[in-house]
Amino acid sequence: MSGDIVRHDENNRMSLAVEAGGFVFLAGLTAVETRGGTVAAQTKEILQRIDHHLAQAGTSKAKLVSAQIWLADAATFNELNPVWEAWVADVGKPVRACVESRLADPALTVEIMVTALR
Repeated sequence: MSGDIVRHDENNRMSLAVEAGGFVFLAGLTAVETRGGTVAAQTKEILQRIDHHLAQAGTSKAKLVSAQIWLADAATFNELNPVWEAWVADVGKPVRACVESRLADPALTVEIMVTALR
């Protein structure tokens, strides 16, 4: 039914993924294992987590429509891009915004949020 909402990995504050209206919306994801590491390492981990959550909701990066990326330091933009470009190399590219923003924890250098078609 098109009006159904399915929530994944819900806690008392939020869901990590929500399926609604034919789309899958992921929360902003940050690194866990590579927290405190380089932008490249954190980005790679986050993209692996995105793959996992999209698969859990029955979709994949091939159906991405948008991405929002927050960098703790805009000077690391060129460190992020090669990892991102390798990840989307074999799929259609989503619209994307990338901005500098202070993140919740100084050990975090990047946060990524995506939306995909189900």
